[in-house]
Amino acid sequence: MYEVKEIFDIGTEEQFRRCALELFRFQAERCQPYHDYISLLGVDPYKIEAIEEIPFLPIELFKSSDVYCGEGKPEVIFTSSNTGSTLPSRHMMASLDTYRESFTRAFEDFYGKVEDWSIYGLLPNYLEREGSSLVYMVDTLIKRCGSGGFYLNNYEQLIRDIEGDPKPKILLGVSYALWDVAEQYAPKLRDTIIMETGGMKGRRRELSKSELHKILCDGFGVEAIHSEYGMAELTSQAYSKGAGIFYTPRWMRVMVRDVNDPFDHAPQGMRGGIDIIDLANFSSCAFIQTQDIGRLLPDGGFMIDGRIAGSDIRGCNLLVHNII
Repeated sequence: MYEVKEIFDIGTEEQFRRCALELFRFQAERCQPYHDYISLLGVDPYKIEAIEEIPFLPIELFKSSDVYCGEGKPEVIFTSSNTGSTLPSRHMMASLDTYRESFTRAFEDFYGKVEDWSIYGLLPNYLEREGSSLVYMVDTLIKRCGSGGFYLNNYEQLIRDIEGDPKPKILLGVSYALWDVAEQYAPKLRDTIIMETGGMKGRRRELSKSELHKILCDGFGVEAIHSEYGMAELTSQAYSKGAGIFYTPRWMRVMVRDVNDPFDHAPQGMRGGIDIIDLANFSSCAFIQTQDIGRLLPDGGFMIDGRIAGSDIRGCNLLVHNII
């Protein structure tokens, strides 16, 4: 079995596929919920010879099961946000070092050295609860760059601090809070990337990404809105520098499945369910069937088009109830 750090130095598709197959066989044996799920499917892990044949674990199992195969107790358990009507997901990580290396390397692959930036976090709903992996990531990056900070609802102070900061800046915020700032103040921020993550969290009406990005572009006086795509059940993040087109770091891949047949992959350009291989999910499960819907692009990017309606009872998710 390869070392965890090897995944961050993946340079070729052949290396990625080799690491993915090795990790799949390891987790199929050691991660009990994944092992049980694969057994229900009647899949022999040692007969899987291509990543396209790997079964992806329905993401809702992170709500009901300990999806974990690390040595000893996890160093941290991150949790998802929820509306109060559902259980939060729990992502058990054996090592925070792996998480820090994953998000730092991914950030620097897309944006260069962390120290060259000031990072401002506008994540009120995440700060108001415990266990957010996003807050941990942003807090670590802020401390490393040495400038920026977190803000709740003190929008005027946020604007003043950004305007007085001579460094290039990233304002990373949850969608509804960025909309609030753009609508109430329309600040024209210089040398600042606006990066949205998450959604409206029930605070404002849902908009399409194109509608939201137009409002934010007009309000902040920028040409494009960047985005971060991640979730509590993942260790890695994908980034978009505009137009809602995301790209993954080298150790992460996105695949698209047929929404009516979760074991059949959709052709490039066709909308379907998003499956993710995140090799940094070394101590949980690296093969996640999400409830997002999207499509792959010819250059290797992908777009997110929304959520799958009724995803909790579709397709192979019916098998989940035999594990819970």
